[in-house]
Amino acid sequence: MSIKVSQPNGWTRRSVLKTGLGTAAMAGAPMFFVRNAHAFTNDPSNGSSVILGFNVPQTGAYADEGADELRAYQLAVKHLNGEGDGGMMNTMKPSSLKGNGILGKKVEYVTGDTQTKSDAARASAKRMIEKDGAIMITGGSSSGVAVAVQSLCQEAGVVFMAGLTHSNDTTGKDKRKYGFRHFFNAYMSGAALGPVLEKEFGNDRQAYHLTADYTWGWTQEESIKNTTEGLGWKTNAAVRTPLGAGDFSQYITPVLNSGADVLILNHYGKDMINSLTQSVQFGLRDKQVNDKDFKIVVPLFSRLMAQGAGENIKGIFGTTNWNWSLTDEGSQAFVKSFGAEYGFPPSQAAHTCYVQTLLYANAIEVAGTFNPCGVIEALEGFKFDGMGNGATEYRAEDHQCFKDVLVVRGNENPSSQFDLLEVVQQVPRSQVEYDAAIFGGELGACA
Repeated sequence: MSIKVSQPNGWTRRSVLKTGLGTAAMAGAPMFFVRNAHAFTNDPSNGSSVILGFNVPQTGAYADEGADELRAYQLAVKHLNGEGDGGMMNTMKPSSLKGNGILGKKVEYVTGDTQTKSDAARASAKRMIEKDGAIMITGGSSSGVAVAVQSLCQEAGVVFMAGLTHSNDTTGKDKRKYGFRHFFNAYMSGAALGPVLEKEFGNDRQAYHLTADYTWGWTQEESIKNTTEGLGWKTNAAVRTPLGAGDFSQYITPVLNSGADVLILNHYGKDMINSLTQSVQFGLRDKQVNDKDFKIVVPLFSRLMAQGAGENIKGIFGTTNWNWSLTDEGSQAFVKSFGAEYGFPPSQAAHTCYVQTLLYANAIEVAGTFNPCGVIEALEGFKFDGMGNGATEYRAEDHQCFKDVLVVRGNENPSSQFDLLEVVQQVPRSQVEYDAAIFGGELGACA
């Protein structure tokens, strides 16, 4: 049963209790404190539906990721509304989702194009909040976009469930009370990848970094340098490249005579496809330097990037947030649902965005309110399973998700056009955890 106790300061205490519990048990029951029903942005309490804002890159360097994100969002809406087979709603534990919308209201959505540009992303998010009445914004495939939109949502008092954002800054120095991230970060990629690189390539290497010149690239470069230099590697050079450069030949040519024997591509999306393809065309993978076979590393992988890079991806190591080949119940339920809907397996972009939508909806059901303060409290420290990558937690201190991380390698002998990344190791959460204080930042308050 549910007991509500009015408080003199205008707040309501909602305590969920099991029948027959005594006073002592009631004291330990979970509680959520939520504000008066009309004290927040776009309160949908009096309507029959709720609107979610899906802000994805429909154009630009990360458009392929954005297209798969949007597919996943649409599938999540169908499942929340009780359509289809339910997907991960059948495997998520614990779950308060009922398949009748969110708190009984039908889920609808609006979309925006981030263009993989921070200003465009903020403008489309602002429009969805102010004109369309969105109660939550989610999406994006760029950390620059994520940081910008997360800040906007904090100002607007609307929850932001980040899409693909791998920069340490998103839940580090730029973290916000209203923002949550399911994707892993650059620090975790370095922590997971380090032991594999040491085993495969040894301790005596010289690395050359090509790095996307924005927040994600900067923190990935830093994290991978810290990891590899800790192994004994030397950093030969680190060169910044503009997002969407297309032609990377001017950046690859200096690598040939640099003395480096490893090229680390801190690129993503079409930039990674282009820089890797051009590196192979320049003959880097056929070279021997310092009496060693030259190697290329792509710290952040996706299946969509692997498809774009084709044969060039074979044997190359990196990390990924999730892969459709995982055999756990939740992953396979999602693969089945997505495949039935679209005719091919989902990417990590699709998985992340689908999960974020269900987690937000579940938090509302748990809190019993659309008020973001109650939703945030339900998400902070939330532990769950059945959605891929093992047991998972949204750490309360920084709203960073912690779960197992996958180290992958480009498949040498793929069995299909989608079987492109071989999971080398599922690195346990304990190996990639860190103290939230190392990146600084303040969450701020729920206003």
